[in-house]
Amino acid sequence: MGFLDSVSPRAIAASALLLGSLAQGVLAAPSPKADWVRKGPGGSNGYFKKKAHDHIRRAVDGGRRAAELESCAETTTTTITAPKPNPWAPLTNDETAAVVAWLFAQADLNLTVVENATSWDNSIVLVEAMWPNKTDAINYLDADGPAPTKYAHVLLNNRATEDAHYADILVGPLPVDNATTSWSPLAFPYNKGSGGTVRNLDADQDALYEEWIYPIAASISDITLDLWNGTAMGLDNDTLSIWSIDPLWQDDGRITMWNTFWNLPTGEQDDVTLLPLGLYFRSDVTGRDPSQWKFEGWLYNDIFYETTEDFRAAYWSEGFVKNGPNVDGDWARTGQAGKVEPLDLLPPPVQVAPAGSRYGVDVEQKYVEWMGFSFYIGFNRDSGMQLYDIRYQGERVLYELGLQEALAHYAGIDPMQSGTAYLDTFYGFGPYAFELVPGYDCPTHATYLNSSFYADETCRTHVDSICLFEFEADHPIQRHSTGKIISITKNTYFVVRYVATVGNYDYTFSYSFFLDGSMAVEVRASGYIQSAFFANNQDYGYHIHDSLSGSMHDHVLGFKADFDVLGTSNSLELVTFVPHTTTYSWSKGKPRNTMKIDRKFIENEDEGRFNWGANAATQVIVVNENATNKYGEYRGYRILPYTGTAHLTVKDSSNLNNAARWAEYDIQVTKQKDTEHRSTHPLNSQDTFDPPIDFAKFFDGECLRDEDLVLWLNLGMHHIPHTGDLPNTVQTTAHSGIQFTPHNYFLGDQSRRSVNQVQISYGEGEPAVVETFGQFDASSENATCKPSYEPVSVNLEDYVGDIVVRKFPYDPNNPFAETDSI
Repeated sequence: MGFLDSVSPRAIAASALLLGSLAQGVLAAPSPKADWVRKGPGGSNGYFKKKAHDHIRRAVDGGRRAAELESCAETTTTTITAPKPNPWAPLTNDETAAVVAWLFAQADLNLTVVENATSWDNSIVLVEAMWPNKTDAINYLDADGPAPTKYAHVLLNNRATEDAHYADILVGPLPVDNATTSWSPLAFPYNKGSGGTVRNLDADQDALYEEWIYPIAASISDITLDLWNGTAMGLDNDTLSIWSIDPLWQDDGRITMWNTFWNLPTGEQDDVTLLPLGLYFRSDVTGRDPSQWKFEGWLYNDIFYETTEDFRAAYWSEGFVKNGPNVDGDWARTGQAGKVEPLDLLPPPVQVAPAGSRYGVDVEQKYVEWMGFSFYIGFNRDSGMQLYDIRYQGERVLYELGLQEALAHYAGIDPMQSGTAYLDTFYGFGPYAFELVPGYDCPTHATYLNSSFYADETCRTHVDSICLFEFEADHPIQRHSTGKIISITKNTYFVVRYVATVGNYDYTFSYSFFLDGSMAVEVRASGYIQSAFFANNQDYGYHIHDSLSGSMHDHVLGFKADFDVLGTSNSLELVTFVPHTTTYSWSKGKPRNTMKIDRKFIENEDEGRFNWGANAATQVIVVNENATNKYGEYRGYRILPYTGTAHLTVKDSSNLNNAARWAEYDIQVTKQKDTEHRSTHPLNSQDTFDPPIDFAKFFDGECLRDEDLVLWLNLGMHHIPHTGDLPNTVQTTAHSGIQFTPHNYFLGDQSRRSVNQVQISYGEGEPAVVETFGQFDASSENATCKPSYEPVSVNLEDYVGDIVVRKFPYDPNNPFAETDSI
């Protein structure tokens, strides 16, 4: 049976467009966190799914009025053409394959195919398109300059040496030509000063478990059997799991690892993070020779034992306190539970797109238009979806907007919670952007795109992992009533969304666009908490189940917002409400206690790191001092919390040292530099004192007035899990967002442009007069079609896994290696 005969029709449709895939990569997991991350990563090549109630494709001008349309539409997506090819586009299938083949032909790289590589071989981790420099991209987009030269960013895992390390390199120019293509270290975006390399603390993962962790656990199997009726010895019938802290502790040139035991789930759900057992052991694992590693002791019930003999003697002694285990059960299962409310058996309300989509998509170029907004979509292995060249009414507002890093920093009485601070781009958001569920993650009428990434000489594709849709809010964007007239406008907005399941948490990322020219970024979290053993943990969390404590932690998600408000010469103005006592000409000499506004500019990067003002009294506004409105006010965009935000509570984290300086404030502002493209690096956890990118080094006193500004903005949540977090944290409260809104930018509210508003004039004893401003009226004798208010039908049995395309050795006539389920 051939490949196309063995997959579903939807997978065939996706694979037919794989040449446009977004090729990305995946890192080897540093700790057992990856063991309970969902497997089978895939990605996005950008096809859209046709629905039963679609409307016909049509090329449209973004400013064309609805009255010009000839008929109702018949497909979900209006097809448009991007003004220019996407400069942030991924490598094509053939480009990726050519780069990989070229790399394997370079004898100096000494590469081994991942499938055959041992812990003492060099291998390829990542192949993806190198981002263009902003200067080149703007010259191409705005000044009809040449398209930026295309290069490949490659990450190598060099383990055929005592000093195992990762190496970022640049390969190009592309397309590959043996006469012109070469490779060089990729060092300019990083400030470590090591030529694009960083040590690999995880090069010996196999030996770490087989030669170290499992033998240690086996040495106390009598105790684990007595405590929990289980063992962890690396055998198929193990009933316990062992994880280490992340990142490993890196002090005084030594590498310290703490490990702890967890019960294994008895069902299919990955609820292992709810099953800690409260026993820990410490090791010094410095260097690559296991014979030089040192076992340093056991911890149980907050008592430390320096040797196994000391622990065993204490354990079998009279009066030793044995705590109960955490055991899997229905309490940890998702799915329906409890009494069903009678009316819940009826279907809930749904939204429909009665005349099809009101937005346009160039699927090949990942270019989108909606109600005056336009932007390009990018996607990468580390941080997932990014948006570029965001314009409103033809003017660029943001050059770049997207996630940089997500931190989950824990605390607790035990070394596992105290020692854990996940930097999730190490695992990557791209590989875990799984297929969305229509009708649940996104409306059924949404447009769905794919996402792809590079892994182990293959390109893996997650179908339908990005959605685009228009939605009507549960409140109007404007309303006002008088005794004679009521005016009200529908609040319709546009959303681009994806979900990344990184370990135990599902992060839903939504980018929203509004009729008044505002934009918003929001993150919602769900999934299983990483819990703590309850013993003595009351200062760090609530007792939430039999032997379980919620483990307090901070979620901090860093975003880059590169503003270009009416050009690249911008300033940051702070406008603050302050108490004020003054005497006015009319107050007869008596002082008045009141308030006024205080206006100041952030002058330089020394002032560029700060938090939201107390009492929400300070407005933060990106303005163009050279562009004023007719009243002399600076035109700009205001940045404000959309929901609660958070920065890291911990000061000078003992776990992270210099690896997460980006998380220390709510708002941080720098002058844009092509050498400061990202606030962090996915390998920062490998050298926390001297990481590839130390964000604090960005702040060197440079002027921030009339400059190209980048705002680094932190969203997040302070989370103390409670009983309502079982079995999963709910997105009702686990969310954070930020909003960008026009500020003196226009001379009036831009939502007035919408015809989806009504004014009703009424009077006593007279019929009301209704003005609908030319809205589409299906009952009109001039209407050429009838909208469909039937919800789009969805067959969830079509939910599929990922598509895998072999990259080395590569056969373009037979590229499909296999298909995997998630």
